[in-house]
Amino acid sequence: MPFRRFGRPGLIGLAARTAVVAGTATAVQGAAMRNREQRAQGQYEQEQYAAAQQQAQIDAAAQNAAAQYAAPVAPAAPAAASTSADDMISKLQQLASLKDSGVLSEEEFAAAKQKLLS
Repeated sequence: MPFRRFGRPGLIGLAARTAVVAGTATAVQGAAMRNREQRAQGQYEQEQYAAAQQQAQIDAAAQNAAAQYAAPVAPAAPAAASTSADDMISKLQQLASLKDSGVLSEEEFAAAKQKLLS
């Protein structure tokens, strides 16, 4: 029968126990480190996604602003103080330009002018 010692472990048992404890500590530390790295990576990805969304909103707003400035500006409505005489003069000038360009004959011009003045 082999000699078996009771009580405290011998040198080999002590080395084995130390190796088990050190291995367990290393495994736990590695798992904790991986967990921290995964959380940090997830947080980084969320921040990047939020930054991309914000940049997309800024780009859309810039495009809308550029479209507003690039759109043709509607002519301002005539002021309420403008008289009907100014409108009549401009219409008569239009009729005269149409007659001069040959679109209206002399008779058509006279009839349109008479209608406008009455």
